[in-house]
Amino acid sequence: MTPKPTYQVGRRAFLARVMAALAAVALPAWPSRTRAADGGAEHVIDIRDLTFRPATLDVRAGDTITWVNHDIAPHTATAADKSWDTGLLKRGEQGSITVKPGMTTQYFCRFHPAMKAVVRVVG
Repeated sequence: MTPKPTYQVGRRAFLARVMAALAAVALPAWPSRTRAADGGAEHVIDIRDLTFRPATLDVRAGDTITWVNHDIAPHTATAADKSWDTGLLKRGEQGSITVKPGMTTQYFCRFHPAMKAVVRVVG
């Protein structure tokens, strides 16, 4: 009988694989919205590592979207046509908007223009 080969994985590589597997399972299940008292949904978009998470979000008119900055750097969520803006969000701060019918859905960070995302107004 030939012994089976054993593989050694460094501690960091092992932990990285475990974290990636947990993220793949946990992140899609993370609730992105709750029901507000007025019947509109409340959505949260996290700003982490110079990204908006989620990068695409489906919303309805009357919903509220809140951006929470978890980065050290300041950020904004600003409509591509500048029709709405959260204002400056420092680390730990948040800013909200209420979704209006026909509003611009593509947005970016004024300080980091490569940071882009989309809210899609459905229904």
